[in-house]
Amino acid sequence: MPTVAQQLLRRKPTTPPGANEVHLKRSIGLFSLTMIGVGGTLGTGIFFILSQAVPVAGPAVIWSFVIGGVVAGLTALCYAEMAGAVPVSGSTYSYAYATLGEATAMGVGACLLLEYGVSTAAVAVGWSQYVNQLLQNLFGWQIPLQWSQAPEQGGIINIPAIIVIVLCSLLLIRGASESTTVNSVMVVIKIAVILFFCAVAFTGWNADHFHNFAPAGFAGIIGGAGIIFFSFVGLDAVSTAGDEAKNPKRNLPLAIIFALLIIVALYVLTCLAALGAQAPDKFKNQDAGLAAILQNIIGASWPGTIVAAGAIISIFSVTLVVLYGQTRILFAMSRDGMIPPIFAKVNPRTMTPIPNTVIVMVLTATLAAVIPIDFLAEMTSIGTLVAFIVVSLGVIILRVREPNLERGFRLPFGWTIPILSILGCIAIITQLRLITIEVFVIWTIVFLVFYWFYGRRHSELEVGHPVVPVDPDDSAPYVPYTTNVAQPTTGEVRRAAAERKTEDRG
Repeated sequence: MPTVAQQLLRRKPTTPPGANEVHLKRSIGLFSLTMIGVGGTLGTGIFFILSQAVPVAGPAVIWSFVIGGVVAGLTALCYAEMAGAVPVSGSTYSYAYATLGEATAMGVGACLLLEYGVSTAAVAVGWSQYVNQLLQNLFGWQIPLQWSQAPEQGGIINIPAIIVIVLCSLLLIRGASESTTVNSVMVVIKIAVILFFCAVAFTGWNADHFHNFAPAGFAGIIGGAGIIFFSFVGLDAVSTAGDEAKNPKRNLPLAIIFALLIIVALYVLTCLAALGAQAPDKFKNQDAGLAAILQNIIGASWPGTIVAAGAIISIFSVTLVVLYGQTRILFAMSRDGMIPPIFAKVNPRTMTPIPNTVIVMVLTATLAAVIPIDFLAEMTSIGTLVAFIVVSLGVIILRVREPNLERGFRLPFGWTIPILSILGCIAIITQLRLITIEVFVIWTIVFLVFYWFYGRRHSELEVGHPVVPVDPDDSAPYVPYTTNVAQPTTGEVRRAAAERKTEDRG
């Protein structure tokens, strides 16, 4: 019987043999994985978060995006190494389980569930803004305020936000391959719409908009980075597809790096175009901001209509990717016994976790219906930042503990990049509102209490399933996951058993 300390610190092997795993179908290639990263990232920060970040940082929000991109980039490189070394679903949760132990993994799981759940709700709320803008342009009519805003903003319930979450959930239930194909198409449309916006917005460029460049100084720039940071969650979403990716050791790291390069380039370009076309003081509380900017430049509604239509499609893809990521993290946690088994139940026809998806749909739709977007964005950012810290720390620990582990990608400059990533994330966290940090801490504590009474006792490591199926005629050792040491691989166990048999015969 393991002690409490052994329970809290026990780790899964970095390459699980899978004796007790429920398998998903490997159907996602490199292009689709890259599109998951781009689809889950590009859109949230550009299509509607400028109205939240520009009032905080002013035109210097460009630097907020650059700082956010640098920190996310450092972390993305860490993700690339971890994804190549631990190619399983579950994202940061699985990495923490393989490096820092079970209790830490449960805490990280809490961060990720907050990050993904709130992010889904946030982008769904942003989606409803552009739906109203499109309806206004096409028909001169909008969904009434009481049915398109949260109670705190004068509404009753945000119905468009609920609709987009339900549609994405139904698509995910059909299958991962179908979902990623639809996502890839929507990402291409999204990039085309953003380039169209930039082309038109640069025709209205006014350098005077950058005169008072950083009204709140460096604190404002970092504060802006804290608000927009959740838009980088798509990088984490790539690593949630570990169980469904083809050749994950190669494709996961490449997809993360390719996605980051595409995203940062488009973010900076769009930010420059938007700020050059519209004075900073007009961004505050502006719904469907990019569409409104084009309408003001051209003096007609058709450019805004194109952007609004593109935003509806592209934000749909963000919602789809983030919702996908959350269901796969819950799947991984349930498969490990940390949460109830219903989240790992896979439908034999669609090969997707249907009950899991339905539960997530109900919870996130409820959040999106009643919570305003600014609070949702900050809550997502802190979850993302903590998850990024854990991944960077995991890279260092795994290099010390398993230096010879096969890695699809290896970071240059030793520990420099993981340490810079950790410091950058901490600097941004310190600029978030106190209420955001307090709610985050309370949420994590509640989750750890749940772990103490449920996850600790139902963990697969507690149950002690063998690393490999035990041959009843073989005296090969039963190897439970109950120790705080690296577990042998299937091949190592079999080789040891074969050597022992050879010795016995001799």
